[in-house]
Amino acid sequence: MKIGFYPGSFDPITFGHIDIVARGRLLFDKLYVAISNNPNKKTMFSAEERLQLVREALKDFPNVDVILSDKLTVQHCIELGASHVLRGLRAVTDYDYEFQLTNFNRHISHKIDTVFLMTEGKYSFLSSSSVRELAAFGGDVTPFVPANVKAAMDQKYQSVRP
Repeated sequence: MKIGFYPGSFDPITFGHIDIVARGRLLFDKLYVAISNNPNKKTMFSAEERLQLVREALKDFPNVDVILSDKLTVQHCIELGASHVLRGLRAVTDYDYEFQLTNFNRHISHKIDTVFLMTEGKYSFLSSSSVRELAAFGGDVTPFVPANVKAAMDQKYQSVRP
């Protein structure tokens, strides 16, 4: 069985992420989407909230499991039997970072390889941080995130807006 592992903070999950999952899941018998829980990173949603939002957004993909992860990516891959890390690329700047990370991971374990997918062009500008910023200023995030995520963002920002 070919198992993939797609880690990220997904704060929030965007249509760009979903594009990578939709295409990446076809490469694997099982794809784990791992919600990274980094206590040093300030997030809009808690890890548990992100887990629920991502599960709802990906519920129609039967071979995709959404899990929490507070481990090193390579270590979690080994524990789950995953042979590949799945990563999405938007631009050359993503490649530079991902190239370094891939080589670092390969140094830790040669058993884990990385698969890169270019996101669909219409999502090449999209990032979770830009979606959060747009929402913070009252902008409409509907074109960028699933309805359940938009509703959760609206609820978050409703409590802080006058």
